[in-house]
Amino acid sequence: MPGGGGVPQVSLRHPTEGPPQQPSPGYRTGPPALAPSAEPASGRLSGVGASTAGPRRGSTGLAAVLFDMDGTLLDSEWLWDTALRALATHHGGVLSEAARLAMVGRNSTDSMLVFYQDLGLTQPDPVTDNGFVLARMVELFATRLRWRPGAAELVGQVRGAGVPTALVTSTDRRLVEVALASLLGEDTFDVVVCGNDVARPKPDPEPYRTAAERLRVPIGGCVAIEDSPAGLASASAAGAVVLGVRGEVPLAGVDGVYLVDSLTEVDLSHLRRLFGNTPPES
Repeated sequence: MPGGGGVPQVSLRHPTEGPPQQPSPGYRTGPPALAPSAEPASGRLSGVGASTAGPRRGSTGLAAVLFDMDGTLLDSEWLWDTALRALATHHGGVLSEAARLAMVGRNSTDSMLVFYQDLGLTQPDPVTDNGFVLARMVELFATRLRWRPGAAELVGQVRGAGVPTALVTSTDRRLVEVALASLLGEDTFDVVVCGNDVARPKPDPEPYRTAAERLRVPIGGCVAIEDSPAGLASASAAGAVVLGVRGEVPLAGVDGVYLVDSLTEVDLSHLRRLFGNTPPES
């Protein structure tokens, strides 16, 4: 670690959490085994952009669902915040909120460039600093991960219907494997594409195209579910139908992307309707 120091002691509680409590059902491993819902959920899908895209016409239907991980399935962005602010403290600085938000959805290389610029560091050591963050995140992912609202239920519905699934993330595979073992379930996804599995990570379309190729399905028959501008850009450029979940970073002005406030508003029938003849309610 830089300077030979240890990891600063930082509170592991979410900034909005009260006193520590016993783990809730949100800490279970893997999604629940749910049958597909026969009725649409109460939430509504709203299109975004000057010329909102309607359902994907000419498609034979839903071929696969491609899930982003951090901030979409996992309530993990606050864990990244904890680790990155610890690194900033280690360097004697303070990470700005604007820089932190700019890192959401980005791979480690791009994130560290933002980090160094924000702290004004002129002699960066990305290998050591990435190792610092990775070590901290392994600890946090092993003990503090939890599902985002509605995420486990949606994954369970998709799997229960036999629809192929992929996890498509900018996160390092070593950390993703911790997430799969501690919460998501090692057999939950048919394909897992990590940030270091591709030459050009998000916002490039390569991660989503790679996932569709490995699943052997057409990318035009896939719904990609994302929470960051980089992820939306990647999935949209790849040719997938894109569902954005509002979170820490504003998602606005993205043409042809459907937005929801939470995955509690979405079920399998909503995803199928993106390929039907009736546009989702707006």
